[in-house]
Amino acid sequence: MKFYDRKTELQLLREIDDRTYNSAQFTVLIGRRRTGKTTLMTHAFEDRRYLYFFIGKKSESILCADFQQQVESVLGLHIHGRVTRFGALLEEIMHYSKEHKTTLIIDEFQRLAEIDEGIIGDIQQVWDRHHAESHIHLIACGSIFSMMQRLFEDRKEPLFGRKTARIELKPFSTQVLKEILHDHNPDYTSEDLLMLYAITGGVAKYVVQLMDDGCTTWEKMLKDVCQPSSIFIEEGAELLVGEFGRRYQTYYSILQLIASGKTNQSEVDGVIQKNTGRYLDTLENEYSLIRKIRPLWAKPNCQGVRYCISDCFLMFWFRFIEKNRSLVELGKFDLLEELIRNEYSQFSGIVLEKYFRQKYGEQERATEVSNWWDNKGENEIDLIAIKRIDREAIVAEVKRNPSKIDLKKLEEKYKHIQRHLNGYKVELIGLSMDDM
Repeated sequence: MKFYDRKTELQLLREIDDRTYNSAQFTVLIGRRRTGKTTLMTHAFEDRRYLYFFIGKKSESILCADFQQQVESVLGLHIHGRVTRFGALLEEIMHYSKEHKTTLIIDEFQRLAEIDEGIIGDIQQVWDRHHAESHIHLIACGSIFSMMQRLFEDRKEPLFGRKTARIELKPFSTQVLKEILHDHNPDYTSEDLLMLYAITGGVAKYVVQLMDDGCTTWEKMLKDVCQPSSIFIEEGAELLVGEFGRRYQTYYSILQLIASGKTNQSEVDGVIQKNTGRYLDTLENEYSLIRKIRPLWAKPNCQGVRYCISDCFLMFWFRFIEKNRSLVELGKFDLLEELIRNEYSQFSGIVLEKYFRQKYGEQERATEVSNWWDNKGENEIDLIAIKRIDREAIVAEVKRNPSKIDLKKLEEKYKHIQRHLNGYKVELIGLSMDDM
């Protein structure tokens, strides 16, 4: 599949790389697994010389032996003797960069801390000693969000305050998803687009996998997911084990409950049988796997807080794959597909709301996009998109089926929030599959 989008990130990486001629740069590139970070970097520097170190699950000395060969072949820099410490290898490269502009990409950077926490301290010391005179662009790329946050944002960590730029690579936008699907299936339907969004959430690797497999309709996508060889079957577990390690059981249970529709803490506490506030905070603030949602205009300490899983793929995986793990273990993938078909309509209604909130949030002039509900749960508005500078707002009801949209009912609900939008030009609309 051809390379799509990422124009902003490509330009930014190249601009930072050009600054290296004047001063050393330390870029942190972060993004969830499979978003295309490595592909982005290879495209950004395809016409430039760069070192690429992938941190595999090897010992420090073996990694250094591999990297030492790369340094010699790419830079022509011969290092006397065998280097066994990463800090020593970096020091040689930074010495070299004092005379020659150098770009060094360290992929899966967080694994260095798993190999030996002391490596991070070594990097800090070498950087502090030499960066003032160096012309190096050091790019630390990582997919374990929590560890990358800790390594660079925690004041207690050696590399705190060392980065000069931070780039977070997001999944594809709704517009890019439409472009990709159109290129592979010009006659795609809204149902095809919604299934692609529901399964992938715009995560590059998942989109590429489906398109390369020729899965350009919702039926083919569903069949591809429900195959014994599908990457999607174990992907959720692999993604979360990378984040949680051995501390996964309670987190798994909470995510499963949120995916099933238990979206407030009291419901989750009731099933888990303990206060889960600390776990919910960790899932939100450390792992960025869930988001806390309040009704628009609600006070920070309001009681009507809900939680949602941030990642579309994980929503789908917990709702259908992990929940029906027994079918997977028994190899009954035909039954898994049938079950998803039976329950997909209800699930995709929630996904459709998420799709439209993202779509309106991507508009250039949008300043706030959210939803609203009252304290009693009797009135709820699916989407409110505000352009504060333009004094304009969209208030919308979202339904899969346009015939089920009731604008009169929406008008009644709007009366509860009208005071917040005094002075705005407000449009009340219905959004359905026809509007994707």
